[in-house]
Amino acid sequence: MITVEERAAELYDVVRACRLCALAETRTNAVPGEGPLNAEIMCIGEAPGVNEDRQGRPFVGAAGNFLSELLAAAGLSREQVYICNVLKCRPPGNRDPLPGEIEACSEYLDLQLDLVEPLVVVTLGRFSMAKWFPQQAISRIHGSVKEADGRLIVPMYHPAAALHQGNLRQVLLDDFARLPDILERARAMSRGNPEPAVAPPAPAAIDFRGEPESAMMDEDVPVASSPPGAPPEAIPAPAQPPVQPAGPRPPETEQIRLFD
Repeated sequence: MITVEERAAELYDVVRACRLCALAETRTNAVPGEGPLNAEIMCIGEAPGVNEDRQGRPFVGAAGNFLSELLAAAGLSREQVYICNVLKCRPPGNRDPLPGEIEACSEYLDLQLDLVEPLVVVTLGRFSMAKWFPQQAISRIHGSVKEADGRLIVPMYHPAAALHQGNLRQVLLDDFARLPDILERARAMSRGNPEPAVAPPAPAAIDFRGEPESAMMDEDVPVASSPPGAPPEAIPAPAQPPVQPAGPRPPETEQIRLFD
């Protein structure tokens, strides 16, 4: 029987030899990802940068150093989390990922999620966020929590954003500091108890109006017409009990497995 380590090694070999898009012509090294295959937390960035392209490893430059600091704020280390990117090859000049490039790499990311089966996924930047939060603005939903595929998804700014905008540094530190509570909530869910002893508070919406209109990885995507999704709060009981039942309760959130 093939082990999870053998499956991961096979996937990494496929990624390193991948030629599904034009980035194969300009890369030095593909960057599959790294970390323990039983990690409870997976961090997903957007694309390798110049240092990652040289070394074939994710988050090894200045943004990687800050990511280590952010993990430390949550009482974690790099060795405890799985780290990868939406794209496995560096876009020339660190430009934004193109839709066709994201599509070409999408199966690799799905396979990594299936291999690791993390309890919590932290998306770093708007392109990884868009997989679970399409058409949302990262400045408004960062640090919020969404349940999907049986795990908790937490959108956060990319660490590189704080290197360009100093006001985001403390925002990221505060969001990462909430990870232990979010992880405990995810553990409770995995044990069949969806309500943890202490639920983490929802962060206040923040709108950084000074963000530059540039091709930065962390520029906001357009805001949807409806407010960003967030865990619903308890509905208070009515003052007078209804005479007739209010009707069937809404179904529980469907748990969708990526692979059966």
